[in-house]
Amino acid sequence: MKKTSIIISFMMLSLASYGQKNASPYVFEDVKINETTHAKNQARSGTCWSFGTMAMIESDIIKNGNGAHDLSEMWIVRHTYLNKIKKYVRLHGNGTLSAGGNAHDLPMVIAEYGLVPEEAYTGLNYSTDSHVHGEIDAILVAYANAIVKNPNKTLSPAWIKGVEAILDTYFGVRPDKFTYQGKEYTPKSFAAAMGVSADDYVTITSFTHQPFYRTFAIEIPDNWAWGHSYNIPLDEFKTALTECVENGYTLSWASDVSEKGFAYSKGFAVLPETNIKAMDNLEQDRWVNVSDADRAARMLEFTEVVPEIDVTPELRQKWYDDYNTTDDHGMQIYGIAKDKAGNKFYKVKNSWGDTHIYKGHFYASEPFVLGKTMNFMVNKKALNNDLKNKLNIK
Repeated sequence: MKKTSIIISFMMLSLASYGQKNASPYVFEDVKINETTHAKNQARSGTCWSFGTMAMIESDIIKNGNGAHDLSEMWIVRHTYLNKIKKYVRLHGNGTLSAGGNAHDLPMVIAEYGLVPEEAYTGLNYSTDSHVHGEIDAILVAYANAIVKNPNKTLSPAWIKGVEAILDTYFGVRPDKFTYQGKEYTPKSFAAAMGVSADDYVTITSFTHQPFYRTFAIEIPDNWAWGHSYNIPLDEFKTALTECVENGYTLSWASDVSEKGFAYSKGFAVLPETNIKAMDNLEQDRWVNVSDADRAARMLEFTEVVPEIDVTPELRQKWYDDYNTTDDHGMQIYGIAKDKAGNKFYKVKNSWGDTHIYKGHFYASEPFVLGKTMNFMVNKKALNNDLKNKLNIK
């Protein structure tokens, strides 16, 4: 019995030691958290832009006192595809036609078609319980390209009905009316009941190739609608990000997740500085006499908190121009946190289901957000009056 106890004690000490060696150096303390709904799953669909922005709208509904509701992302996707194909045909096929989109697609759809809860329109009309869009994406692209070829030498009005039929077949027929929580709504009356107005939302960015305090259409493929963002200097962009969250609002965040510092399975995203001269807080014997490739690889083990790049307007612009920063993924920023050293992180809700260490959520460092944000959408009420005046936002 005594021998067994000694063995168990030894095993426990070994496990504790192992745990200490393998524990993440990134430990976070939440500072400001705004209410959000559960983490959803876009599954095998390229619809993150709809999930990330709908998460922001759901949080706004909570904030304005109308409670927590699960809204239909596929209602937005279905109508966006219709509008996207119309534009693609008008451009004779010289535009973008893919599953991707942008945050401002949601206000556009809400203004024209309204809003519905998930239970009224799941978008799952093809015998699966999750979103699998490979087939419908391919069919819609093939159909649109056949129309663009114009085999009749003039376009008939029937082709739009064909698109509608495909969308109805895969996503479901659109309800003109529906009953939700004991009340009957139309999509537009439901949006009004939730307090959602398309005019409330603005999109903010920061690039030096366009004038500040004006709007422009960010030149990325997923901006198929040529939606405009307000362009502001990076220091004001940084302030606006923080103030919006501190003012109780959440953001729809368009970012680049094809980064080596995007360690989602570990629960964080950082922008590592791989210059040996900037690593005085690390053990130098880990970094001397090694190649640049080995040094970068060791940095990405994240066995220690790594120093991060100081993001400047020039660096941010360079990354955008040379395709280092691309519009990969849409998510929701809903909080602010800090690590053990007091460094600022933003708390993010993803749309890959209830997965990994924080169950569908993670922390993105301020340098990562500043360097790898394409743009963000927010309720204009979250912005300070000085910035709204500069941008002529009423």
